[in-house]
Amino acid sequence: MSGETPRGAVTLVGGGPGAADLMTVRARDALAAADVVYHDRLAPTDDLPAWAPRAELVDVGKRPGHHRVPQEEIGRMLVSAARAGRVVVRLKGGDPYVFARGGEEVAACRAAGVSVTVVPGISSAFAVPAAAGIPVTARGVSKACTVISGHDPLTEEELAGLVGLGGTVVVLMGVGTLGHTVSGLQRRGMAPTTPTAIVEQGFGAAQRTTIASLSEVLSAAAGRGIGAPAVLVIGDVVALAAREPGTGEAAVERPGMRHVRDLAATAVG
Repeated sequence: MSGETPRGAVTLVGGGPGAADLMTVRARDALAAADVVYHDRLAPTDDLPAWAPRAELVDVGKRPGHHRVPQEEIGRMLVSAARAGRVVVRLKGGDPYVFARGGEEVAACRAAGVSVTVVPGISSAFAVPAAAGIPVTARGVSKACTVISGHDPLTEEELAGLVGLGGTVVVLMGVGTLGHTVSGLQRRGMAPTTPTAIVEQGFGAAQRTTIASLSEVLSAAAGRGIGAPAVLVIGDVVALAAREPGTGEAAVERPGMRHVRDLAATAVG
């Protein structure tokens, strides 16, 4: 961040996918200058007292099915603190503008006449697949990547659009709607043999990758007790994942995975 952060201002900070060393220098600078930090559940917070040594730390994180602090109240908190002359940081996981409601918080600040800036962060949509050895695009395999939110069930039109576009589909916040997504894509014509991966707890100590065909991924997920947070990756790029990743993830292979192995051999051959 260039210059000194003005008092009475808000900075939305993307904390990245969870690993402290994947935060940007600009993000750390903003935290160091903060008087108050409003942080999310998935933001990197283990070292937050050291990163923001003079700041009040306020947890406003949402959990599945439980929004302890409503979004509108978060906006009011940011505005109130800034109007009181405090240097305010809103720390989010990933990137503030990728399914993180950053746009709403920026709008709330602007409507109140409060100065607001945004520090981008590395999105889990791309970083978490990479942590499992999965490139979301690859020459000769996939030239498109669509990132969607699985928070709410996809409509029939959206499902059909994903199948028609082809390429890689990355679903964030999709554990609760996994069955709807998987069955809907197949109903709309996606091949049941399509390689599919679920990457849990990306960049955390409990990171784990489950790989199966689209038709088998639900049973694989049930068998392993898949839980949030997790990123779902659907497409032939999944076949490029390392079979024994060096970061501790375990992968499971289900029946019907010969197609996945064949794709991997073709891609590297």
